[in-house]
Amino acid sequence: MNLRFRCVPQILVIWCLGGASVFGAEVSAVVAPAVVRVACVGDSITQGSGAEKGKSYPSQLQEMLGSAWEVGNFGVSGRTLLKKGDHPYWIESTYQNALKFKPAVVIIMLGTNDTKSQNWKFEAEFVADYTELVKSFLALESKPRVFVCRPCPVPEPGKYGINEAAIQLEIPRIDALARDLKLGVIDMHAALESKPQLLPDRVHPSTEGAREMAAAAFHALTGK
Repeated sequence: MNLRFRCVPQILVIWCLGGASVFGAEVSAVVAPAVVRVACVGDSITQGSGAEKGKSYPSQLQEMLGSAWEVGNFGVSGRTLLKKGDHPYWIESTYQNALKFKPAVVIIMLGTNDTKSQNWKFEAEFVADYTELVKSFLALESKPRVFVCRPCPVPEPGKYGINEAAIQLEIPRIDALARDLKLGVIDMHAALESKPQLLPDRVHPSTEGAREMAAAAFHALTGK
């Protein structure tokens, strides 16, 4: 039997040429779902702190994208991008699980906890560590498209040692990294900048705030 494969959005179509039969039945095509896996990497904001249970931004992004997509939440509370940070994401089993997920898309949003004074003293290593993290995903066999996020805003005076001043220093570095490595950028900062009421503790988005983030990611992934 002569088979030809053609990929269309979210579908793998197998055409059976020459009137061939499969298990004795004449067929023209067999359609099977090809789920697009999205790995959301981050800290407590990605994990869902501040939002209702089951309403993290990755969960709401899953609802928006539908069953043709599989969104994995690989957020870990309190984690830093910086390897020398107090709680680096690098040493977490969740990071390894994100790699094993074999994603087609990766969304990285780290940097918020890096603004704490005990972590930001290593700011000179921010770009190098971010570059290494991105490349660990780009090297996967699944060859994912990687998006980096401008972190959520931190309304003054901030909290937990997290502050907007360092976020503003991170953003141009993230933008430059995206240009250098040809990555997508999702502007979570702009999504919430004019809506401080959606950040009730001045760090973690509420359920509605997480919805705004999910909408920003949905637009980046689909153009809709």
